[in-house]
Amino acid sequence: MARIGLFDVVGPIMVGPSSSHTAGAVRLGLATRRILGKDVTKAQVTLHGSFAATYWGHRTDVALIAGLLGMAMDDERIPHALEIAEEAGLEYTFEHGDLGDVHPNSVRIQAEGSEDKVVIAGASVGGGRINIFEVNGFDVGVDGTYTTLMTMHRDEPGVIAEVTKVLAIHGINIAFLDVSRKTRGSKALLLAETDDLIPDLALQHVMRIPGVIVVRILPRF
Repeated sequence: MARIGLFDVVGPIMVGPSSSHTAGAVRLGLATRRILGKDVTKAQVTLHGSFAATYWGHRTDVALIAGLLGMAMDDERIPHALEIAEEAGLEYTFEHGDLGDVHPNSVRIQAEGSEDKVVIAGASVGGGRINIFEVNGFDVGVDGTYTTLMTMHRDEPGVIAEVTKVLAIHGINIAFLDVSRKTRGSKALLLAETDDLIPDLALQHVMRIPGVIVVRILPRF
């Protein structure tokens, strides 16, 4: 028998109108901001499928911008996100596009900060739940259920072992581990979803590992 979760019956605490097109969109924007690791100064948003068809009525555009500004899906400021973005100097554009054979509620966001930029693609899959399926061209699978350590590193022997060693030293249990690369010896992306919070000290230790280029901690969201 298929298991039914709470969000299959009732929606999350959120600012509406839609758990899929509004609450999930906020979480997609917030995930993008956290992966970038800085305030977002510029964003190019490509809406796919039903996101593109109904975004205006369901305020999906407002929700995505709210997330990029750092708002959670129950933030009372969400209806005013576009005005807040203007005050904050956040530049953004929206366009329709075909992202291929993906969930109809999908979006690609290219976000820039003061120094870095990130491109994510993800979907709002219902009940406020999301799935990030691409980060900077790497195939991933992140839904915000777990605290997640993300590293961009050189694809060379020993890096992954050192990262997991640091987590073990700090008593952090890894629930799921995923590594993606384009070609051997190029850059690789590691995602370690953990059962425990990751302290700043562990983050600092990972940053000092030879071969590690970027480190981010994505809290549950």
